[in-house]
Amino acid sequence: MNRTLRWSLVIALILSLGACYYEPYVVSPGSTVGQRFDRAWAAAGGAMYDQGLNITTQDRQTGVIRGERGGIVITVTIQALADGNVQVKFNQTGATSQDPYLVNRVSDSYDRRMAM
Repeated sequence: MNRTLRWSLVIALILSLGACYYEPYVVSPGSTVGQRFDRAWAAAGGAMYDQGLNITTQDRQTGVIRGERGGIVITVTIQALADGNVQVKFNQTGATSQDPYLVNRVSDSYDRRMAM
């Protein structure tokens, strides 16, 4: 390839790179505490449904959801913390000997829903 053609290609390449335009990539700000609470609330209720519990109490003000199945009561408590995090606790009471791992399955369902 002769020298003039090579320089012409180099200059054309440099000029074409200068003409590229990229849209700015805007990262959306993090979710609010309210949005995280809403997501946790929906996931907790859905997890109880996934495991066949009948939801008997839903009180968003206190952050408590209760469900029952076969004499076992699962209580989920969702609390927005001062540092902006949302804490979720699972508790099992009642005839736990009938299904001692029900609370674990509800918690696992919750984790799967939150991963979506």
